[in-house]
Amino acid sequence: MNTATRLQILLADSPIGTVLPAIAQINLPNWWLAGGAVRNTVWRKLFGDCTGASALTGDRCQLIIKDFDIAFFDAEGDRSQELAAKTSLSEQFPHYLFDVKNQASFARWRSGRRTYTSTEDGITDWLHTATAVGVRLDAQGEWQFFTPYGLDDLFAGIIRPTPAHTNNPDAERKAAEFLQKCPCLQRLFL
Repeated sequence: MNTATRLQILLADSPIGTVLPAIAQINLPNWWLAGGAVRNTVWRKLFGDCTGASALTGDRCQLIIKDFDIAFFDAEGDRSQELAAKTSLSEQFPHYLFDVKNQASFARWRSGRRTYTSTEDGITDWLHTATAVGVRLDAQGEWQFFTPYGLDDLFAGIIRPTPAHTNNPDAERKAAEFLQKCPCLQRLFL
């Protein structure tokens, strides 16, 4: 089984499989569901019951879906698209939180960030390789994946910064948070 098929199987029977068709219906330009929802769903399924020394202490992976990060790109768009999509999804799924961001305008409202040229450019710049994984449905309802760093780190439970964030203290801080909530993970920093 290839890695994309494995990822689809892990995500299809989860809240991601439930919300993905609704996100597709909103029809945001060049959208991807990425980030913590994808990462935490996979890690919780793969590392929910820790093995080895951690299993002896009863440690379990406590990572959950905090929100659904939806990235899209519209150079002509404004924040109203984000709000409309978030409102629509929140009405359909009142027990979930949605974070919808136009990567074209990201640098305008987040100081210190560079301007992105596409949704994929924005996702590639996320803190960790296992977080920079996007999933969406195409017009025919087929699953598509964007994995600029592959899926090995995600499936192995490895927390590794992306090249742009190798020396970023935020990447270190987030890695410590992941390990606290899911002790089976491995932290790999240079």
